[in-house]
Amino acid sequence: MAPLPPLLDRALNAWHKRGAALKAMSFGAIGVVNTAIDASIFFLALATITTSLVAANVLAWLVAVSCSYVMNTFITFARESGRKLRWRDYGAFAASGIAGVVANTTVLVIAAQFMPVWAAKGCAILVSFLVNFSLSHFVVFRKRERPADDIR
Repeated sequence: MAPLPPLLDRALNAWHKRGAALKAMSFGAIGVVNTAIDASIFFLALATITTSLVAANVLAWLVAVSCSYVMNTFITFARESGRKLRWRDYGAFAASGIAGVVANTTVLVIAAQFMPVWAAKGCAILVSFLVNFSLSHFVVFRKRERPADDIR
């Protein structure tokens, strides 16, 4: 039998250790706060700044992703990050969040054709949670081996 791809192998290993489940709950709790931030900015922008769903959604995402990075660095992935905010990590977090915002916006625009915007936004948030947690856990905040000469 062929070996599992590295990402899938890490996902299965994390699930068996149950660390992923606890982190997902923490990520989800932070996500509730970010959902309030995202939705507030989204509907405020939609009502006052633009009628474009895409522009309002991207603006809301920019604010929410920054808040999410800070909270996840200090709470969910504190062990992996050392509770230190770093521009490089923020850049990686925001870059990985682009996949989430693309998924979110795509679902929002498609779902809004078939249901009220508030319900479409709810569906979009759910999809982006799955994408964002997976990328945060397995890519951005994955545990890295320290080089032998790293004395931090």
